[in-house]
Amino acid sequence: MMQLKTADRLNGIGEYYFSQKLREIDLLNKEGKAIINLGIGSPDLPPHPDVIKTLQEEAAKPNVHAYQSYKGSPVLRKAMADWYATWYGVELNPDTEILPLIGSKEGIMHICMTYLNTGDQALIPNPGYPTYSSAVKLAGGEPVSYELVESLNWEPDLDALDKTDLSKTDVGELSAYANRAGAIS
Repeated sequence: MMQLKTADRLNGIGEYYFSQKLREIDLLNKEGKAIINLGIGSPDLPPHPDVIKTLQEEAAKPNVHAYQSYKGSPVLRKAMADWYATWYGVELNPDTEILPLIGSKEGIMHICMTYLNTGDQALIPNPGYPTYSSAVKLAGGEPVSYELVESLNWEPDLDALDKTDLSKTDVGELSAYANRAGAIS
């Protein structure tokens, strides 16, 4: 029987942080502890009946069963651009600056695969989203963390970064790109 070997790029990635935590919570609950998971926004109530009715009606239409556009619905992208203009005063071109995603992990991975070459470094905030490091490593890059501290309002210490060798850092602050990608995913 042939055994498949995983790709070398997976070495050092490790298990996804939230997968591990969910397993720990499940184990604690099985031990009789009443752990309330506030980590992931999973709904615990069914959708409103009107939502279910609308979904059923839309799914029954004969013209809605096809692959989605790679760029998402123009109506959705326009609505996102309008939302950013209303709430943040930011003008975005819905045709070239908005790409709806399945979630932030998809966008973070796309950014890393697009901009990082083997050996490139990417700045990762600590604390920060565990996916930043994993995506950088999968793309062949090296995560370089910098500390976020309460005394600086959890913002980067630009003076400390200025004293750091960033000559191999091609994706400046990955979180800035990812936050933009995640915010519109």
